[in-house]
Amino acid sequence: MVKGLDFIGDIHGCRQELHALLQKLGYEKKKGMYTHPKERKLVFIGDLTDRGPDSVNVIDDVAALVNDRIAYYIPGNHCDKLYRYFLGRPVQIQHGLETTVAELHALPQASYQRIRHTFMRLFEEAPLYLPLWKNEVVAAHAGIRKKDIGRTDKAARAFVLYGDVDRNGQRAGQLPKRRDWVLKEPNGFPWIVYGHTPVQTPRVFRRTINIDTGCVFGGALTAFRYPELTTVDVPSRQPEQPEKFRTFEQTENLSAYR
Repeated sequence: MVKGLDFIGDIHGCRQELHALLQKLGYEKKKGMYTHPKERKLVFIGDLTDRGPDSVNVIDDVAALVNDRIAYYIPGNHCDKLYRYFLGRPVQIQHGLETTVAELHALPQASYQRIRHTFMRLFEEAPLYLPLWKNEVVAAHAGIRKKDIGRTDKAARAFVLYGDVDRNGQRAGQLPKRRDWVLKEPNGFPWIVYGHTPVQTPRVFRRTINIDTGCVFGGALTAFRYPELTTVDVPSRQPEQPEKFRTFEQTENLSAYR
């Protein structure tokens, strides 16, 4: 029986920070595999790859944890783009994908094919978003409106992977603006755990929590523990890029919900 959940935000190839966080959370490595002595389970909320230094091995790590039923995984927008790349569909090799592609091209052909198979299987078997703990908490990469839980149509998929985007005035090659979707959310269950938009510290508002604390941009890699409603983090080893973080005036203290 699972006795607790540890949601981990956008890793983006920051493997050293991932292993440091797992150890800080109390996961123990035995025979090459992490387990938790108190039967906790990991929940990876997407964007395993791109921008960071070791995307290929992060894929291997997460796939092994999922295969051994120590972790759940849901995809993010960078995962979706890598999957389409592996399918051979036309994708723009930018916004971080170029770092993962460079890693892949440096591999021997057999290793490339193994990683391709591993990732495609991981992606294809993953749910779009994941209700857990008797539906008290939902993992969704860029978030999900509580009224949309249960939907998996094209519009719901776009929101979960890419967020509530405003493409008005968007130029070619430019990232779209992201609307602050949590402002219209009711303050009730379930909790929504998401990432996608880097913030300096976890942003809590109306039982939603953004745990993408921008590890790949020099911030931290953060975990949200449920049902404890606490966070644990480790500092990034990547160069600081403060311009990549977004700030929000509407925030709450997580301790108010305990």
